[in-house]
Amino acid sequence: MNTLQANASLAGKRILIGKPGLDGHDIGAKIIALALRNAGAEVIYTGLRRSPQQIAQVAVDEGVDAVGLSILSGSHKELVRDVMAQLQALKAGDIKVFVGGTIPAEDQPLLLEQGVASIFTADMPLQDVVTILAKRLA
Repeated sequence: MNTLQANASLAGKRILIGKPGLDGHDIGAKIIALALRNAGAEVIYTGLRRSPQQIAQVAVDEGVDAVGLSILSGSHKELVRDVMAQLQALKAGDIKVFVGGTIPAEDQPLLLEQGVASIFTADMPLQDVVTILAKRLA
């Protein structure tokens, strides 16, 4: 059992990692997906450049517990709003949404007001991300 598994368990949880918008960088999303998988989650990765509608539909189709959005493009306010609206439209507003990437501190309160469960920045240790998600999804 590795450190992530020992300290936080996401066993039985299904988590979708999505890359909305035009951002073509997905190394961070893949690292998070691996960390979540190593902590016991089943991870579904949408791939690059997905629309908010596509991400929400996959979340519903796959019956996920949470959606993680990786956004580095600076369009996080709009993309989060649109994904949340699409989830609501699909009667899946109870799916928890977390956001990671380049999210300025001054934008974080707005995202939390929109219903985002957690915001993760690039400088956060993976163990902290896994621990927080395990608590949010418990």
